[in-house]
Amino acid sequence: MPGDATSPPGLDLDRVAPYVAQVLSAEPVGLSASVIGGGRSNLTYLLTAGRAELVLRRPPLGHVLPSAHDMAREFRVISALAKAGFPVPTPLLLCPETDVIGAPFYLMSYIDGLVLRAPREYERLTPAIGRRCGEQLVDVLLDLHRVDYLAVGLADFGRPDGYLRRQVTRWQQQWQRSQTRELPVLDDVIEALLASVPAAATAGIVHGDYRLDNVVFDHDISGIIAVLDWEMATIGDPLADVGLLVAYTELAAEGLSLAAPPPSAGSGFPTAAELAERYAKSSAAELDRLDWYVGLAYYKLAIIAEGIHARYLQGKTLGEGFETLGPLVPTIAGRAAAALRVR
Repeated sequence: MPGDATSPPGLDLDRVAPYVAQVLSAEPVGLSASVIGGGRSNLTYLLTAGRAELVLRRPPLGHVLPSAHDMAREFRVISALAKAGFPVPTPLLLCPETDVIGAPFYLMSYIDGLVLRAPREYERLTPAIGRRCGEQLVDVLLDLHRVDYLAVGLADFGRPDGYLRRQVTRWQQQWQRSQTRELPVLDDVIEALLASVPAAATAGIVHGDYRLDNVVFDHDISGIIAVLDWEMATIGDPLADVGLLVAYTELAAEGLSLAAPPPSAGSGFPTAAELAERYAKSSAAELDRLDWYVGLAYYKLAIIAEGIHARYLQGKTLGEGFETLGPLVPTIAGRAAAALRVR
């Protein structure tokens, strides 16, 4: 899939070329780049040099919130997971300096597979394949949560003690920095979340944005070959990922564009409740407080959508579909309130 001959916004190919040469151990021939769609936060580019294909990740254009979009953290977690045999792209090179393309970036391998993100991909799903995709989505998440983060060198990657309460207050700060409108329901959601924080669960690696279109299946749709988009990964309560998967799946089933469109009704893809049930059956986790985690997930998604909407208003987004996110923020915040039985 060749990219443009010119540099796309946010990327200077002339400045990047020496780093590509370092990875390829040869001067890149006919280096080109194109933006890979799907992600709405960090920017992802496909770099093509002759027959070689690499992927470059960098922070979004415009205003970046404190502690967000940390390329070194993202590179570190996929490096640790790759060594542990977990399916991630191969990390190749980290450039922490900002003076090359205006922001830190890293290079990783391109995963040639299938991302279930659009109706044309869903057309390949029979009921049996669709159900298997959902089951594998849960099983790979279980595999992630079973990784010993201490053994893979991530002991200091996060602070599991107090993780859930910090999530609430951290995202409250993010809202204050990025909001474009008043949304009183979020105040009620914050109060409800802080009033009933679940007891700490066993700590594990939290992906932070786990959903169907953040995994790559092989072309036969027989297995997941990579998990993508690790920008919000940390060490914390793994059930936060379960709540987020439920929220994303519910939104997709309702056709809300924050998530990928849902597989068709006849695809066999499991419901959000079925995904949560499969996770519970294969783990020692108790899901009696799942509504709290789902409320947290909707709360975070509302704030993420507001941040992207703010960048869209500044003209700092690349790609299509960003104009739809602003109107969704109150709806998603309302879903958080409903999950927590607020109002």
